[in-house]
Amino acid sequence: VQLQASGGGLVQAGGSLRLSCAASGSIFSISDMGWYRQAPGEQRILVARITSTGRGHYTDAVKGRFTISRNDAENTVSLQMDSLKPEDTGVYFCAAINRVSGVVELWGQGTLVTVSS
Repeated sequence: VQLQASGGGLVQAGGSLRLSCAASGSIFSISDMGWYRQAPGEQRILVARITSTGRGHYTDAVKGRFTISRNDAENTVSLQMDSLKPEDTGVYFCAAINRVSGVVELWGQGTLVTVSS
């Protein structure tokens, strides 16, 4: 079972990026999925989370700018990031989250997002 993230890159402030994460194995169907960000020198934080029923939750800093979605048929979760700001810069990790405990059960590898001012 693994998570494979892609889609990071360099973008100017105000631009957009779309991150994708493909899951192998059965964990996708039984988990909430999330995207975390780790900025240099900072702790990893939860940016967005989507439940198994498709309900999205966002940290305040990205509400209205980011949209998380999942495709259960393809076992993928995506994060559409619009109106990007320099403070959105960091390494983004997708994760499978236990829907009961909220504990991350599986991490994907990170993908770097850099937003220039």
